[in-house]
Amino acid sequence: MNMGTRIIADMYRDSVALMKISSAITLLDGVSQASCIMATPANLDLLREAGLIDGDPGARPNEVLIAVEAETDTALGAALDAAEAELRADPVIADGGGDVSEPLRSIEMALDANVDANFTLIATPGPFAAAEAFKSVRLGLNVMMFSDNVSIEDELALKTQADQAGLMVMGPDCGTAIIDGSPLGFANVVRRGDIGIVAASGTGLQQVSCLIDAAGCGVSQAIGTGGRDLDSRIGGITTKRAITSLGADPDTKIIVLISKPPAPDVAKAVLEHAVATGKPVVACLLGHTPSEPSLSGVSFASTLEEAAYLAIAASGATGNKPGGLIEAALPGLNADRRYLRALYSGGTFCYEALTMLGGTLDAVYSNTSSTGIQTLTDPWTSTAHTVLDLGDDLFTRGRPHPMIDHRLRNDRIVAEAQDPDTAVILFDVVLGHGSHEDPVAAMAPALSAVPGQKDGGPVLLGFVCGTGGDPQGLTRQREAMADLGVLVADNNAQAVRAAAAILESAQ
Repeated sequence: MNMGTRIIADMYRDSVALMKISSAITLLDGVSQASCIMATPANLDLLREAGLIDGDPGARPNEVLIAVEAETDTALGAALDAAEAELRADPVIADGGGDVSEPLRSIEMALDANVDANFTLIATPGPFAAAEAFKSVRLGLNVMMFSDNVSIEDELALKTQADQAGLMVMGPDCGTAIIDGSPLGFANVVRRGDIGIVAASGTGLQQVSCLIDAAGCGVSQAIGTGGRDLDSRIGGITTKRAITSLGADPDTKIIVLISKPPAPDVAKAVLEHAVATGKPVVACLLGHTPSEPSLSGVSFASTLEEAAYLAIAASGATGNKPGGLIEAALPGLNADRRYLRALYSGGTFCYEALTMLGGTLDAVYSNTSSTGIQTLTDPWTSTAHTVLDLGDDLFTRGRPHPMIDHRLRNDRIVAEAQDPDTAVILFDVVLGHGSHEDPVAAMAPALSAVPGQKDGGPVLLGFVCGTGGDPQGLTRQREAMADLGVLVADNNAQAVRAAAAILESAQ
């Protein structure tokens, strides 16, 4: 293999743009790996761990580094040239109603161009994100921080300062929100309605909002908080601020809270804060046992699916109930196949599956920590029942996120299908503006390579998290999956229940 790098001086591109360029370059003929990054120390460490660079490439944090591994020198040069050309192309500037005659290179310039702005979306490398967020708060702006690698000390200081100013800091590592009907980050296109969502979980927010949309209901606001907001060190500052905002919003009739396990004292305080709004509250705190399971005004949900249906019912509608999916998988199932292999791009989907399977299947292994779940010694090799979060840093070092680039999961699907012990391969497909433009088409080569059940192959079981308004098209993606022999569930909880039932029936 041939490896090479190229430095583009004095240039900044946000992480989503760089991930998409990386994904496109990796698809070029003769290219094995490719990555475009801002050359921060943390990002350089990730490239070293991925084997794309060795030593110090000489790039500074305010420069873009292109790193490529290719089969030939010709392919290497072509890939580096293509990446540089894409980086140097003029960025598309959306018309936000302001008079923009030149690229906006600072928050102050953006405010001059649009004096009514009250919101900043920050996607700079972590070492710079906090500084830009502090600046935004001083300028009277609410903040959504897509960036990660921000210290918890900076997060606490930012959120405290913003809260004292009556502002909100969403994040860091907040990848999803829907504000006044506009999807941000990886969010989906959903109907407007009377259900407000506050979530410390990106894919959790996506799943619930999409199920609400599927039932014909809608979302008033969907506010991401960042995954650490319900940590005892942060104390739910953004969650409480978001609840206060939704409580005062006349368009919000129901409040839904979503998170992975919160600190118990923070969960109690947040729930009490939500009850104080006087509005019906649905709480889906995955992996958390509430201290007051019958708290007046709160309906507790154990899955994202249940949270959506409870919110839908409170809104006066009825959701689409799970149909008969399990029976279709039983004919032809090879009894010698014993194990589940779940390959998730969404971290919350992975965690939800673990909470559902922990007391159902024996010996479940994962790279995600959960009560009753064994830790994989080698996440690259499955053991017994394996449930993986492929969006974990271990798998994304030097690679785009699997919602954008499906090659890593494709390779894993083929490998799992070749294991004679694999009974069910379960996976998610996540739609939205930030995701791959045609995810099922990207997965088709791997899915079509899996032997069918009639030929003794494993069951392919998946679901699509998306809506009819998403650019990828929910119906089109579901139909494409079915055409490839995949059993298509309505949501993750339904798919997990089906997988467990299929495995039980084969015993």
